[in-house]
Amino acid sequence: MADLAVDLPDESAMIALGRRLARHVRIGDVIALEGGLGAGKTTLARGLLEALGLQGEAPSPSFAIVQPYDVPEVRVPVTHVDLYRLDDVAEADELALGDYLMDGLLLIEWPDRLGTSLWPHSLRLTIEILEDGARRLTADVPDAWTDRWSQI
Repeated sequence: MADLAVDLPDESAMIALGRRLARHVRIGDVIALEGGLGAGKTTLARGLLEALGLQGEAPSPSFAIVQPYDVPEVRVPVTHVDLYRLDDVAEADELALGDYLMDGLLLIEWPDRLGTSLWPHSLRLTIEILEDGARRLTADVPDAWTDRWSQI
């Protein structure tokens, strides 16, 4: 796995990164979005979903926890998950997230709530807020993403 950092000066840069990611996603992928409140996880997700064809703004799945998007709404089925409100790993297990990987991709905010259960082929994107308000995204790129990440 390689760690790579990208500085994103504003919200439009975060959305653009999500759009570029969308060009390379495959069924069975997991994209784990880490970072504090307001870091830009949902913004990146919105850019990805928009590039996959979603019309209108994607709501944050904070309250629904699991927000599925299916064809024809998007060109690849996506399950957008926000685990922030979960208290323990057992609650995450009840969501049976692995089932969504059979025919789509998982986009997970707050993946730390899964404990050590995150899939090893997951693309882990950690977003840090810099002093000037810009963001630094650090990508933990697994082998499954090595070739694709170099094109993003």
